[in-house]
Amino acid sequence: MTTAFDSLGLNADLLANLATLDYHRMTPIQARSLPPILAGRDVIGQGKTGSGKTAAFGLGLLQKLDVKRFAVQALVLCPTRELADQVAKEIRRLGRGIHNIKVLTLCGGMPFGPQIGSLEHGAHIIVGTPGRIEEHLGKGSLKLDWVTTLVLDEADRMLDMGFQPSLDAILEHVPGDRQTLLFSATFPPGIADIAQRVLREPEHVQVESTHDSASITQVFHLVADDERATALRLLLLEHRPDSAVVFCNTKVECAEVATELARKGFSVMALHGDLEQRDRDRTLVQFANKSVSVLVATDVAARGLDIDALDAVINYHIPRDLDVYVHRIGRTGRAGSSGLACTLFSDTERHKLARLETMLGTPIEPAPLPPAALLKKPGYKPPMVSLEIAGGKKQKIRPGDILGALTGEHGIDGNDVGRIALYDNWSCVAVRRAVASDALQKLERGKMKGKSFRVRVL
Repeated sequence: MTTAFDSLGLNADLLANLATLDYHRMTPIQARSLPPILAGRDVIGQGKTGSGKTAAFGLGLLQKLDVKRFAVQALVLCPTRELADQVAKEIRRLGRGIHNIKVLTLCGGMPFGPQIGSLEHGAHIIVGTPGRIEEHLGKGSLKLDWVTTLVLDEADRMLDMGFQPSLDAILEHVPGDRQTLLFSATFPPGIADIAQRVLREPEHVQVESTHDSASITQVFHLVADDERATALRLLLLEHRPDSAVVFCNTKVECAEVATELARKGFSVMALHGDLEQRDRDRTLVQFANKSVSVLVATDVAARGLDIDALDAVINYHIPRDLDVYVHRIGRTGRAGSSGLACTLFSDTERHKLARLETMLGTPIEPAPLPPAALLKKPGYKPPMVSLEIAGGKKQKIRPGDILGALTGEHGIDGNDVGRIALYDNWSCVAVRRAVASDALQKLERGKMKGKSFRVRVL
């Protein structure tokens, strides 16, 4: 595969500018996605941040831009203001050889009035966050009738932050015969659903991540039955996973294991069939947004658990049904990352182990447990903190309102905001632990939809 930019048939202004930027050879994602993008095809690009995807879609939309037509011809949607600013800056750099090109950013957390003024002067390319774009469309200050290219950048993160309804609303304003480019680091079910609805016969371009292999390391530890709880602590302290599911065979065991881990200072919650729906929602949202590190669950309760990047699965016992074992461990090592599956078993479970060996087609050698000295360490803290807001869908709160309230004037960085989840009368947002108190103050003192809402740390 040729990787020289001058093999693409780009217009002379773009090529000359690429040379001044020292862009001579394409990155893997550019080499694979640019030919179909320039041919006008819809593309799904899967690659991590830093893979060069912005230049891939940026060159694609600049190549077909008609500068003489002063209308919005390309719309790029990003999950956060920081990413939108970064993308707009890169597109301006790539397009600086093209005369009179105008790239405008429209993001939440910024004053609305000046944005309307900028829109009145016109733009060729709009880069923005879904919530703010939807607001402009609702007020009639933005028209997308001439859009020929729609880009969804970091689409998985947009879904994490609850922007699905905004995306659906925006799509109603974009012409159907456009080109759609979707870029996502991971490919969870929600992205597959969007791709199916929004893209036409897309070319799927996947660039393997260079630093990890999509494999699951399976480790088995022989323990005495009365040592299981200690063995579990040793595994957690050794591997320190940001997100681990510990599978238990019964509800009672599930509750006992979670209580014991909490007593030893771990960030843990239990998930079993006796939980009320609201408690289940709270538990799942905190685990999914990485503000709780360990989820102790039964198989039934964990059904439908849609966590994209589990660091580890630990089987407290070998499951009774061995097909369940494969299903459990398949929850880790997804989306191109490496996963860890640890299984504790006692002498009384050796018959199950023999059956598992036959099923896996490989001999199982028990591994030693991590050193007991680790038990002197306390449990570790998860990377995120969940803030619960006493207002949700029924109070007309949207993800963009929460993001704007956090990242507005003197706010926190959008990259420190994690998942946003909205329910009927409450919402939850994850923020990085280091900025949690600032974020709490910002939400307590600020307003959303002109109102103040109670906020607490979950």
